[in-house]
Amino acid sequence: MKIGIVSRTDKEEAIELDRNIVKYLLANHVEIELDTSLAKELEEYSDLETPIEDMTSDIVLCVGGDGTVLNAQHVLSPKKIPILSINMGTVGFLTEVDPEDIFECLDKLLSYDFFIEERLQLDVLCDDKWITVLNELVLMTSQPAKMLNLRVSVDEEVVDEVRADGLIVSTPSGSTAYSMSAGGPIVDPRVDAAIIIPICPFKLNTRPKIVPAESTITVKFLKEGKQAIGVLDGVSRENFNYMDEVKIRKSDNAAYFVRFKKNFYNSVNNKLIVG
Repeated sequence: MKIGIVSRTDKEEAIELDRNIVKYLLANHVEIELDTSLAKELEEYSDLETPIEDMTSDIVLCVGGDGTVLNAQHVLSPKKIPILSINMGTVGFLTEVDPEDIFECLDKLLSYDFFIEERLQLDVLCDDKWITVLNELVLMTSQPAKMLNLRVSVDEEVVDEVRADGLIVSTPSGSTAYSMSAGGPIVDPRVDAAIIIPICPFKLNTRPKIVPAESTITVKFLKEGKQAIGVLDGVSRENFNYMDEVKIRKSDNAAYFVRFKKNFYNSVNNKLIVG
C-alpha cells in the first residue's frame, strides 16, 4: 500500500502528528508521498515530497479540518483516490478520525479493515467551465443588506422566484455545513439528491427543496444592477450579473472516503453537541 499525506501547516500540533504518522508508516514499511507544503515543514523527510497533483497513492491521509479535506479532494476525486480524514480543525463533519485514535485506525488501514464510502458531487457551470463541488454552491449579494432576485428552475420547470439574501445548492455532504445553518435539512449521504436552500427569504412560502440529483438546476439573476457572488466549496469564487444563469448538475466524479464503521447519524449528533 502506498499512502500520501496532505496537511494543514499552520498548526504545530498537526505538523507533530504528521511527523509521528510518517515514523509509524515507515516502521511498517509503507511507501509514502508527502505533499509539498508538508515536506517543507518535515525537512528530515523532504525526499518523500510529491505535489498532491502528482500523487499516485492508494489512499491519502488528510490532516486538518473540512477546509483541508475539500481542497485535497478537488484534486484527488478525479483520480479516484480515497481520503482518510483526521480532524485537526473544529467540528469537522467530513473528518473520520480524531487525533487520539489515529494509530489504532492506521493499524486497521494496514490490515485492510475498512470500506470506501462514495459521496455525490455536483458540477456548476460558471463562465463556460464546469467546476465540481462536494459541499455546496453559495450565491450571495455583493452588496451587504441588499437582496437577490432569482428564478430557480428544475429540469426547465420554474419551481420558485426567490427574493432572498442568497441561495445555497447543496449536496447531502454539504447538508451539515452552511445549508444546515440556513435552515436546510440534514440529508443522509446515501441519498442521491440535491438540496436548494434560500438564505433569509422575503416570502414565507419560499422553503428548502430536495430534488433528484439527476436533475439540472438553473438559477437566473433577475434584478438589473444587482451583482452576485458565487462561492464554491468555500474555495472558488465567481461573479454574476443581471440575466446570468448558473447551471448545476450531478457530477460524473464522486468523492471517496475511507470509513471504519457506518456511523453517520451518531457522528453528526456528537459533532453538533461538541460544536
